[in-house]
Amino acid sequence: MNKIITVFGSSIPKAGDDEYATGYELGKKLALNKFDVCTGGYKGIMEAVSKGAVDNGSRAIGVTLDYIKTVANKYITEEIKCSNLFERINKLIELGSAYIVLQGGTGTLLELSAVWEFMNKGLISPKPIIAHSNVWKEIGTTMDLQIKKENRITGLVSYADSVEDIIIQLDLKLKGV
Repeated sequence: MNKIITVFGSSIPKAGDDEYATGYELGKKLALNKFDVCTGGYKGIMEAVSKGAVDNGSRAIGVTLDYIKTVANKYITEEIKCSNLFERINKLIELGSAYIVLQGGTGTLLELSAVWEFMNKGLISPKPIIAHSNVWKEIGTTMDLQIKKENRITGLVSYADSVEDIIIQLDLKLKGV
């Protein structure tokens, strides 16, 4: 069975947007490297990643909320419905062998913060977190300075400038995991 990579990202981008294309390319490359994907299951980057994975032979798990009227995107091969946002975030984290953070807003920040904090507090074993975008690098660099002052674990988040770099990092970090 393939390892599952959880991808966090915005629901805003649409087909034709650069961010959507990046999501599709990531889903495709993950599938070609024998990974399944897990996302929040809705539109935007979540849809793009799922489409890229399914178009190339992998599963796309969507973790959705049962109280939101929006339906899961049509590329989801398995939907897991959660009763609240925190259960959803926990499920996204639980399913992932690694985490990729693409372009997003406060929801994506919440997901990144949750997985990062769970690792920092020892609530889950360290797993790769790879963030793609200068915004995440700026946030991560600032947070690592504070985390270092608190004598906590730094360097849990790595950064990638391209989909190819994400795949290279995943390959290196998941060998033997």
